[in-house]
Amino acid sequence: MDVLSDNTIGSSSDKPVQERLLDAAEGLFCEHGFEGTSVRDIAAAAGCNIASVNYYFGGKEKLYLEVWRRHFNLMRQARIASIDRVMSKEGGEPSLEELLASYADAFVEPLVDKHTGGRFIKLMAREMVDRHLPQNIFLEEMIIPVMTALQQALIKICPGLSEVNARLAILSVVGQLVHTICAETMLEQSNYPEMPKFELAEVIRHIVKFSAAGIRACAEQKEDRVQKTEG
Repeated sequence: MDVLSDNTIGSSSDKPVQERLLDAAEGLFCEHGFEGTSVRDIAAAAGCNIASVNYYFGGKEKLYLEVWRRHFNLMRQARIASIDRVMSKEGGEPSLEELLASYADAFVEPLVDKHTGGRFIKLMAREMVDRHLPQNIFLEEMIIPVMTALQQALIKICPGLSEVNARLAILSVVGQLVHTICAETMLEQSNYPEMPKFELAEVIRHIVKFSAAGIRACAEQKEDRVQKTEG
């Protein structure tokens, strides 16, 4: 049977075959891991001929990579767009708080989404235990592009901020956001009513205010040293 006819095999979905395979593979990789998921399982879940995986993706390994890249592309684009939106706005200079708030919202939104966020976190947990991704893919396709864009924006808003301190500030902000997501999940699942609970928006406002003060302090330290040297 022609692989291209798989659009109509075993599924009433109007989605293209590639998208159905990605959806099916992602769900199975989340639940059973890479080794626990077979090409036959993926094809059956997608309603496709088993040859479709090789035809469209070149095998299970490359399909696994594309599942991750789909997440990477969406998150990278959203985060860089959140930076560009603030830095390119008309009518006044962008503020540090605006930049941090826009980035924080773009960072958190896909991760707290009950469907996409839950799947990404499951994939991440599986990958950390049983690695199958190329070694530097997360660094090259997510961290470096986003950190570069945010670092440039921070230095433009706070000219006294060094490149090193800008990178450290980004690591601090990201660390706070990741911890917030993990803590919220833990508190939601806890049976301790006495534990304090905060609205996510409130926590993000705190992170923005706290981080902006620290970033400005780092920028002012460099400016003070320059003034003393010139004096």
